[in-house]
Amino acid sequence: MKMMNLIKYILFTLPLTLYAQDWGPQVEVLIPRDNIYQLDQASLIKNIDTGRRIALFYPVSVSDLLIPYGPMKTFFESDPDDPVRKLIYDLTRTVSPFKSMDEVFKWLGVHEYPSIIQEENPNPLPLLSAQEKSLPMGATLIQTKDGEALTFGCAACHASDLFGVKILGLTNRFPRANEFFRQGQSFAPYINSFIFKDLLKTTEGERLMLLKAKTSTKWVGTKKPKMIGLDTSLAQVALSLAKREKDPYATRTELSAKLPRPNKLSKLVADSKPAVWWNVKYKNRWLSDGSIISGNPVHTNFLWNEIGRGTDLKKLEEWMKTATPQIEALTTAVFATKAPRFEKFFGPDSISLESARRGQKHFVQSCQKCHGIYEKGWDLPDAKQLSNIELIQNIKITYHKKTPVINVGTDPGRYLGMYEFAADLNRLQISKNLKTIVEPQKGYVPPPLEGIWARWPYFHNNSIPNLCALLTKSADRPKTFTTGAAINKKTDFDLNCVGYPLGEKAPTAWSKNPDYLYDTKKQGLTNTGHDIGIIIKDGKEIFTDEEKKDLIEFLKTL
Repeated sequence: MKMMNLIKYILFTLPLTLYAQDWGPQVEVLIPRDNIYQLDQASLIKNIDTGRRIALFYPVSVSDLLIPYGPMKTFFESDPDDPVRKLIYDLTRTVSPFKSMDEVFKWLGVHEYPSIIQEENPNPLPLLSAQEKSLPMGATLIQTKDGEALTFGCAACHASDLFGVKILGLTNRFPRANEFFRQGQSFAPYINSFIFKDLLKTTEGERLMLLKAKTSTKWVGTKKPKMIGLDTSLAQVALSLAKREKDPYATRTELSAKLPRPNKLSKLVADSKPAVWWNVKYKNRWLSDGSIISGNPVHTNFLWNEIGRGTDLKKLEEWMKTATPQIEALTTAVFATKAPRFEKFFGPDSISLESARRGQKHFVQSCQKCHGIYEKGWDLPDAKQLSNIELIQNIKITYHKKTPVINVGTDPGRYLGMYEFAADLNRLQISKNLKTIVEPQKGYVPPPLEGIWARWPYFHNNSIPNLCALLTKSADRPKTFTTGAAINKKTDFDLNCVGYPLGEKAPTAWSKNPDYLYDTKKQGLTNTGHDIGIIIKDGKEIFTDEEKKDLIEFLKTL
């Protein structure tokens, strides 16, 4: 009897990840894993809510790169003509256009919390206090022994404002979280913690926190993204590892910081956009290039975040041992994330049923082989009894059992970048403990297309402004276009082409800021590929303009 009780104890108390889920490359995804740990309904709901909270408030307490929030707030919200502020600018050899923390957060691209319940949101946010919502989504205040610290979590890059609706799990179109660390690193060498303590009246704990952050930046390798909206985390991880010793824990030494190993990512452009979360449930390998062939992607995300923040990996390893419930809750929430529905935003009559059904045939012809099978309400035997809204729903989505990687001629920068530091990642003891394996791939994952309408601009590097351009041969796609936030459904979105409006249709305000001009002629930003054998045959486009309209109408229903 005692032996039976012991067996029960072991089975029901060890971390779920050991028994409920295999993260190895041999796993086949037979059905979407939206309940990744096969929890009962009550536990699933609880874990999703907890996981979404963790996505909003970064949980890693061992980060060395924490910013003392009080002094930062005091500094930015002081009078621009204040002599202390001017002196600090002189000391750090920099200037700033910001007059408040609100302006800082706006520049960073993080989004405010909604003030009302949003019915269009498929991933409702947890119930939060006014204090918790005092900073934008993803900005996190951590209480440390040295004082209140600011850092940034998952939602900074994986939450977006979609016409006023705050969607957790949707790509943030204009994140600057990495740029924040890059800017900080540029003036960190000029900071004297004692002078800052005197000027900003900080506590001794805040001074020590500032000193620790300054020190940790020595092992952070940063790089400016080629285009706003893209993320340089791949390069930041690679360049940060190059500043550490080549041992299982990537030990931080003064010598390694001063003499980093050469890495091609210092020049190679491997930028890509943050991925949407609702696709992970269909996959068994991760990132846009499918290069992570084993391991829980949430574990990997924490590891890469902290390498890019200069954190001691032995401390991170100890934190991960105690943070299993938090990591599993976030994993549960990520895998349970749902895509926003087109008709929820544009109304029940926004999709032409006849056109969409014609488009389904074109999809089967050119897209289904790579992007999956989407069975609709209209495919059911009793379809005549269904409403128009019910007819356009996805009844069943069948993706690949093993996530494929296919080279269709798109910009190679991202997957070439992975070759430059895969070995550095695989040798880490923490990677081995997590069973995370990186294997460079030649090509990209053809993603599931659920919610594709909300994911513009397209391709891993954001080089395609809308679906009309995507369905055009690459030689005729726009070479440049302006980008902007999705605020107004009538002016900021092309309803027919699904994505950015182009030319005269684009809001004039967008063209006033050169940072938002996308130029596909630049390295890493090309929009070639994904046409030969897909929409091009024998040098000619397969579909007429009318057939393209039908195909786009079908894609709106996914």
